[in-house]
Amino acid sequence: MFDRKIKVPQLVEKSVLNKNTLYALQKNEVTRIDLNTMEALCVALDCDISDLIEYTPNKKGAQ
Repeated sequence: MFDRKIKVPQLVEKSVLNKNTLYALQKNEVTRIDLNTMEALCVALDCDISDLIEYTPNKKGAQ
């Protein structure tokens, strides 16, 4: 969203997602995300899933 300068209300119009879901994602307040949500974001933003997420291992429990 930031790279494309798209605001939440615009993304609500382009996707089937609820504005509260999008605001929570924007604020990084989610602990899990549904695959249907990821798909809707990819379609609305015309991007790949790897453009949306990045894996960073948790050092506490990692071996």
